[in-house]
Amino acid sequence: MDLGAGRRGVDMGPSALRLAQLGDRLRSLGHEVRDLGNVDVPVAEAAEAGAAHARYQSAIAGVCQSLAATLAAIPSDHIPVVLGGDHALSLGSVAGSIRRSRDPQRLGLLWIDAHADLNTPEDSPSGNVHGMPLAHLLGEGAAELRAVASNAMAPENVVLLGLRSVDPGERERIRRLGIRAFTISDIDRFGIAAVLDQALKALAHTERLHLSFDADVLDPAVAPGIGTPVRGGLSYREAHLLMELLSEHGQLAAVDFVEVNPILDQGNRTANMIVELAESLFGRSIL
Repeated sequence: MDLGAGRRGVDMGPSALRLAQLGDRLRSLGHEVRDLGNVDVPVAEAAEAGAAHARYQSAIAGVCQSLAATLAAIPSDHIPVVLGGDHALSLGSVAGSIRRSRDPQRLGLLWIDAHADLNTPEDSPSGNVHGMPLAHLLGEGAAELRAVASNAMAPENVVLLGLRSVDPGERERIRRLGIRAFTISDIDRFGIAAVLDQALKALAHTERLHLSFDADVLDPAVAPGIGTPVRGGLSYREAHLLMELLSEHGQLAAVDFVEVNPILDQGNRTANMIVELAESLFGRSIL
């Protein structure tokens, strides 16, 4: 899906990740992998764009409802790996995790992203819905998008990690809702291991963890195929350590890998990087 993005091409992200042999590389780690194919997404040119402050809102809501239903049907002892596509899809994937949870109030959400994605149609500077999913998961914004996840996430069940580009409305929302947020400055000061430790302590009251990973949290030098690059992101080694630590932590309910844009990439470098990170998340180790 690229309906929520400001630049075209991110809809080819899942194909790029498959081309980078995500399935085979997870199988080589001993996992059973089943590819359920793509959720149907309308072509932008054939969809109703709607209002400029939330373009393609209705189409995105429909796709996210379908995605949530797809995840809800997956047995609880499986781990869905959702490939994007723009980050608006996480409205549907997290809604699916909520439906799969024995106790939705015990589902934690770790949002790893350069951006907070906490805008609403009322305060979004761009009108791009990929900058709004988390706000709607928290029960704010447009009713049509909020309805995808009728059991809204509680702010105390959400942690942001890797922030380095936050809009004024998002900054106010983080403070008002009391969301735990760790910036790239925190990582520079204390190190990725210490910051993740604090993030997981903030989610210690939850039982399972939905991980939503936006490729733009990575530095553009290691991941050039992203639509909203911000310099100064996670390094190759920081990103792998992050995934290794999350693998050791366990409790993974589902994971999103989003915002890979092959049109902007160089020789599929970004998709290969994400696949390597997925391997670290699912148990690959040095020894």
